[in-house]
Amino acid sequence: MDKWRLRLGLDVADFEVAIATVDQDRLAVTGGLDERQMRRQYADALGLLPDQADRFMADMWVWYCGELDEALVDYVRRLRPHLKTGILSNSADGARREEERRYRFSELVDDVIYSHEVRLAKPDPAIFALACQRLDVRPQEIVFVDDVPDNVEAAVRFGMQAVLHERTADTIATIERLVSSGDK
Repeated sequence: MDKWRLRLGLDVADFEVAIATVDQDRLAVTGGLDERQMRRQYADALGLLPDQADRFMADMWVWYCGELDEALVDYVRRLRPHLKTGILSNSADGARREEERRYRFSELVDDVIYSHEVRLAKPDPAIFALACQRLDVRPQEIVFVDDVPDNVEAAVRFGMQAVLHERTADTIATIERLVSSGDK
């Protein structure tokens, strides 16, 4: 997003203040703000013309989707069909379309839950309950991986085994240890 800050001639602080005015109540993550509304709010906050707003949103999706962790994806792919797998994502309207187009997550795992579609978001325990229900497993049978400490702590409180993702090799090793200890 730095190229947009430079393009608009804003310093870091002004750009961050403008972006922070968009979805201050975090409505998008629970489906309370759709993609069209988000586009309009970004355009208003940054003073974008319609064609600029379209380009901004395209760039925002590139940023949101990020770079795929190929090693972790390969590992998850190998877990099936021996284990049930899922993705639980705090997301906004458009995320399923963009991630499916790029990464085909629906082919990688058994279930994908996007927070904006179910109107629940991590760390709310209700979204963990929904994941258990949809995968037909008990909380203690899940190894939950997330890069946000609050989400990991909430999963543990819910009864899941949880891993804070910082480095791929460490995450895979921890999952392996937890899964193999559950087989005994």
